[in-house]
Amino acid sequence: AWFSLDIPLANARFENILEGGVPCRGRRRPPRTAAQACGAIERRRRSGVREGCTISCASEKRASAPEGRSESLPARLWALSAALLVAVLLLFHQHVTSAQQGAPRSGDGMRTGIEAMTLDDHTGFESIFDGRTLKGWDGDPQFWRAENETIIGESTAVKPVKINTFLIWRGGQPKDFELKLEYRMNSTNSGVQYRSVELPDVGKWVLKGYQADIDFANTYTGQLYEERGRGFLALRGQMTQIQTGTKKIVANLRSGDELKALIKTNDWNQVHIIAHGNVLTHIFNGHLMAQAVDDDAANRLMAGLLGFQMHVGPPMKLELRNIWLKNF
Repeated sequence: AWFSLDIPLANARFENILEGGVPCRGRRRPPRTAAQACGAIERRRRSGVREGCTISCASEKRASAPEGRSESLPARLWALSAALLVAVLLLFHQHVTSAQQGAPRSGDGMRTGIEAMTLDDHTGFESIFDGRTLKGWDGDPQFWRAENETIIGESTAVKPVKINTFLIWRGGQPKDFELKLEYRMNSTNSGVQYRSVELPDVGKWVLKGYQADIDFANTYTGQLYEERGRGFLALRGQMTQIQTGTKKIVANLRSGDELKALIKTNDWNQVHIIAHGNVLTHIFNGHLMAQAVDDDAANRLMAGLLGFQMHVGPPMKLELRNIWLKNF
């Protein structure tokens, strides 16, 4: 459908427009637009003045022009040029937008240089589970086994866990590190132990130290707990500062219930632990769950063993896979 435009008549002088050799009468100053011209013609017709000149407008029949040409052709060409210009500008904008997709930006639109999060990025990491055996791991064989590229810890009514027991990695005692893994469980309680020490007086395969807590009901999942030590150090949704004899919240990250909703039940979840100096960070499924700054020099551990826990309680099955470690 065509549309009418107010086209400037910059060079039109109505007193020089002729029809049958009779000059147009009336206005000494030519109208500036087609709409103004149409209005002038209509007013003159109503007053009974014969109008010798014609001009194209939405309410009038198009004036005849020299053979083969329409008086509205310039208007049509102008509109077509404008439409083409708009199309070119839209294509350019689309090209620029596509080129910038995925690039992180700050609130003012400037580039930040911060790379997007990739959950399965293992650059600089080393796999510490071969997927077939428990080589490099040490735990009670009645509970722990390797199967289908997964470490399985399983208790039954016949073989219950009587004391919290751990599968311990014997490949070293990491100090500053990142640990990534995936887990799935169907009952009870577990945890990822780090910077820990053995307690042979309590029992074989018993550890004391930091733990990224996990439980089937997701009451505690994601929090920082110290097994056989200072207990709760940072609940889910908290950043805390630990000093000798005191624990205080520095910041609330998100509500515990909001974070709980991000943890899958009876499905695979990813754990990402970062221990750097005295700052301990727990990330589950790409979301910050808990963080602590441990300034309690008398009780903190700066290096130690890694392990996985099977907790006293009802029969359970814990599955672990894709276990990756990066030392700083």
